[in-house]
Amino acid sequence: MKFAVQLYSVRDHIKTGDDMLNILEKVKEIGFDGVEFAGYFGLEAEELRAKCEELGLTVVGSHLGLDDFIPENLEKTLNYGKTLGAMYLGVGGAPHSTYEEAKKTGEVLGAAAVKAKELGMDTYYHNHTEEFEILKDGKNAMDIISDEGCALELDTYWSFCAGINNTEYLKAHKDKIILVHIKDGVDRKPMALGEGENDLCKVV
Repeated sequence: MKFAVQLYSVRDHIKTGDDMLNILEKVKEIGFDGVEFAGYFGLEAEELRAKCEELGLTVVGSHLGLDDFIPENLEKTLNYGKTLGAMYLGVGGAPHSTYEEAKKTGEVLGAAAVKAKELGMDTYYHNHTEEFEILKDGKNAMDIISDEGCALELDTYWSFCAGINNTEYLKAHKDKIILVHIKDGVDRKPMALGEGENDLCKVV
């Protein structure tokens, strides 16, 4: 199994493009195989890709805003992702509190997925805890969003906080989940793996 790091985890150390390039070197030194971006800090896709290739880091994905996937911005978003060499492009959260909001979010990402797949990529939605609340007809926001053709990235700590059995969820949704965040915490505050309350054995 290969592991990538979500660079939001080290956000306090990234303020500039130069910081980003330095952090890429650090995460490679630590032993990660890939990265998931959370902002590009003004760097061109070509420069970021070159740095990742130099270090041997796979660009797993990137957290963006939902507006990056609306029709007027989609071409720019996909072109950057393709040049970067990203496998997936997604959002770390978007409107989902009502059935209508979740469906609209799913529609935007689902339509973007059609175009992304033409370029060899896919779109995904990353959950927090609230996305598991039932909204309508026994479905939660994760169900509603993925029903529109968007893949999922399961954050296993937030799902744990929502009372989800991660083993069962991963098995039941294996055809929709393309990325998994292995995360731990206490009282909804992130902790190092193994230092929190998440039952990580149900994840890995």
